[in-house]
Amino acid sequence: MALQDQRSSSFEQSYRCYPVSFIDKAHLERGDKIIMPPSALDRLATLHIDYPMLFELHNPSAGRTSHCGVLEFIADEGMIYLPYWMMENMLLQEGDIVQLRNTSLAKGTFVKLQPHTTDFLDISNPKAILETSLRSYSCLTTGDTIMVAYNNKKYYIDIVEAKPSSAISIIETDCEVDFAPPLDYKEPEKPKSIPLSKKTTPEGIEEPAAKKPKFNAFTGSSRRLDGKPATQPTASTICPALKQHQPETEKNGSKLLSPLSHQQSGKLVFGSTSNQPQNETPKAPLKKSTQEPLQKVEEPEFQAFTGRKYSLKG
Repeated sequence: MALQDQRSSSFEQSYRCYPVSFIDKAHLERGDKIIMPPSALDRLATLHIDYPMLFELHNPSAGRTSHCGVLEFIADEGMIYLPYWMMENMLLQEGDIVQLRNTSLAKGTFVKLQPHTTDFLDISNPKAILETSLRSYSCLTTGDTIMVAYNNKKYYIDIVEAKPSSAISIIETDCEVDFAPPLDYKEPEKPKSIPLSKKTTPEGIEEPAAKKPKFNAFTGSSRRLDGKPATQPTASTICPALKQHQPETEKNGSKLLSPLSHQQSGKLVFGSTSNQPQNETPKAPLKKSTQEPLQKVEEPEFQAFTGRKYSLKG
């Protein structure tokens, strides 16, 4: 008895399939409803099946399976008419044989969708458009690609995941919808940061390191107080006033230096002649040898700090 009830509630039949555009039903492209022959309705009326009627489509040559609903029973005998996007999913051509069997699906609670292009995300409210479009659908099957038409444009969307089963019914049910990134979505590339020490010119040639100026001390030129150009200081020109007051005498071919020669060289010593008597006049420097050619008399050079002392009494 149970086997008889099972047979009485099962409907299986093979048909040749064609697109719905063959019978001027192009509006059926916006859903998953098919057109069946009247004999199928007579057969289904005698069976104990669940409503609304849902069917499983199977292409034995390609091994593809999908699910759909039915809208009308006006097709010619031995033929059914399918939306063209559904024939593409099933890898069916015009006139191919497809097996049709009635089925019962659980109501869906979750479905994850993946658009083919990012254009679908440019719609102001894609969830509202999707909710309106899915009203023409009876069921969804994981792995299928559905078509959503909006604003004279077709958007193709893959069914990535469905719960509680791989094929669900979406008639009169609250189903949560999630979106996966579109197939053509590319993440923006992050700009590559170049270290400061390895920056290169646009031609790829490394810039030469900037040379730091070296510190040079005392680069200025010397100036005399009387305006005359200064010469390179030598041992003979340093402190000429001290040289005048260092009497030199020659005895036996040797030079006797004054007490100033015992002072530390390289330093100026002020007040070293304070021990001399006030009335004693400084000794004049030795005259140059008469054998030397007479030189042109030049103006006396300006001498600072000669060490001479003068008395107010004269």
